[in-house]
Amino acid sequence: MFEIDPNSLSNLDKVTTKHVHLDVAVDFDAKVLRGTAALEMQAIETTKEVVLDSAHLVIKSANVIDSTGKATALGVDTSTVHEVYGTAVRLELPETVGGGDKFRIVIEYETTSKGGAIQFLTPEQTQGKKHPYLFTQCEEIHARSMFPCQDSPSVKISYSADVCVPKPLTALMSAIATSHRDEGDATVFSFEQKITIPSYLVALVVGNLAMAKISDRCAVWSEPDNLEACAWEFAEMETILQTAEDLITPYVWGRYDLLVLPGSFPFGGMENPCLTFVTPTLLAGDRSLTDVIAHEIAHSWSGNLVTAKNWEHFWLNEGWTTYFERKIVARLNGEDSRQLSCIIGEADLQESVCFYGKDSPLTALVPKLDGIDPDDAYSTVPYDKGAHLLYYLEQYLGGPAVFEPYMRSYITEFQGKSIDTSDWKNYLFSYFASHDPAKVELLNQIEWDKWFNAPGMPPVGNKYDERPQKVCLHLAERWVSAAKDSTYAQFSPKDIESFSTMQTVIFLTRLADSAPLNEDTLAAIESTYKLTSYRNCEVRFSWLALALKSNYMAVVDAVIDMLSTQGRMKYTRPLYRLLHACPDGRELAVKTFQRLRGYYHPICARMVEKDLGLQN
Repeated sequence: MFEIDPNSLSNLDKVTTKHVHLDVAVDFDAKVLRGTAALEMQAIETTKEVVLDSAHLVIKSANVIDSTGKATALGVDTSTVHEVYGTAVRLELPETVGGGDKFRIVIEYETTSKGGAIQFLTPEQTQGKKHPYLFTQCEEIHARSMFPCQDSPSVKISYSADVCVPKPLTALMSAIATSHRDEGDATVFSFEQKITIPSYLVALVVGNLAMAKISDRCAVWSEPDNLEACAWEFAEMETILQTAEDLITPYVWGRYDLLVLPGSFPFGGMENPCLTFVTPTLLAGDRSLTDVIAHEIAHSWSGNLVTAKNWEHFWLNEGWTTYFERKIVARLNGEDSRQLSCIIGEADLQESVCFYGKDSPLTALVPKLDGIDPDDAYSTVPYDKGAHLLYYLEQYLGGPAVFEPYMRSYITEFQGKSIDTSDWKNYLFSYFASHDPAKVELLNQIEWDKWFNAPGMPPVGNKYDERPQKVCLHLAERWVSAAKDSTYAQFSPKDIESFSTMQTVIFLTRLADSAPLNEDTLAAIESTYKLTSYRNCEVRFSWLALALKSNYMAVVDAVIDMLSTQGRMKYTRPLYRLLHACPDGRELAVKTFQRLRGYYHPICARMVEKDLGLQN
């Protein structure tokens, strides 16, 4: 229903889903899930029709089940197809239901290979090379290709599942595991998620998985060969979680487990409740990239507990989470770390604005997405522009002592609900009207329409502490100056030995601002710091991006290697775009993508295809 969610075909104004039970079997040979989805529904107002979202599903049958368990077959109409939003599954009920009436629908279905949510991996695509693997990624509108549902964040459901997988594989979900049982040459794993969540947070992984306990409520999962390294890298999970609880409110989800996926996972992390998915690119060997874990943990409050009503208000998920992440990092590593993260975020935001165009409506904090695939609007804008606004408000209203109590009250007020930007703003005003009325006058002076609806950079800049970045900016300036007369003997590996990851990224980003650099300068940088083989992916990516912006093709093998061994869109999309922009790299970029397309997750593959102009 477009009035509630422009990216859903469901009749959200007529009915809502309360609970979903999935009973599915995984078929690795056919690369499908098949089984049933049982939806416990409630009418909002009088209707005789239920409309659900689907994409590339085979709907075999649908029945409504009455209180005695009797099944009545429903007429199924799948003739309404939207080129972006998939197929509407129209179910005609045997009799009219009135507002408040509850009913249960069971749909037998099967997924297909065209769906965007599920990636099946062959044994060769895994680290162990012995067993197949699958994982799902439902954000933003891909749950509808995993099971028929009201695929809108405006609807929050509890869910349970029975998942049948071939032995000796293990299934995990974004829920609490309740039991497992043998069934011939298969195992059936059962799960329950009692806290209501939007459909995009339903997640499944099946593979040869092992677990390492971190604390009573935290564990790391991965393929067995990688488990020791993963457990060491993320040993501080419990500390980060406790820090988040101290900052915000108590953690309510029971367990916080973390799953390290194969390299094709398209994001840094995905905040699936009880089981965060993360990319193996975080395995830096020095715990230097665990900011991503702080981000995903923060989602346990912003996004998972308090959820944006639709994708136009995505900043309520990601802006708040980025803001929380930086405050968690500050408590763990000092305020300098927060300031550096804010500065990098500002640069990332500027890059997104340049990519889309400063007048692009997709750079507004609250963009209009009617007819638009939310994947196409995905950028750092909701993250960094949203966090920028919240940092601005914190400083403008009197600092953390004033803003943090509001922050906690906001989470408490809206937990379990889906809200939009108006809900957020209204509560901001009502909170301060009750707690500090003088602040309301300050809020009235803010140009809210510009903050929410104007494209481009935020209407007001933030003043960050520049002291933590001075040393890395100074080093970059020395290199730019040295490039004029090739005086490179002054530099040594010790220049960056004490730099944090963020400082090294800022150093390389500042050099990129001066691109193109001379070939001899880039060769000297590589000779001095050995960045091409750097294990830390943030640093290596920043170096390769700088080199490609300068058409320095000596790094091309390292670029192809990075594109071949991971599919994280943060790295993969820019590297393809930059390689494609090099005079000698255009054909190589296309050929490399065509060779590796099957390795990438469907979401990543579609976006790179678009970036390279290969879509029909």
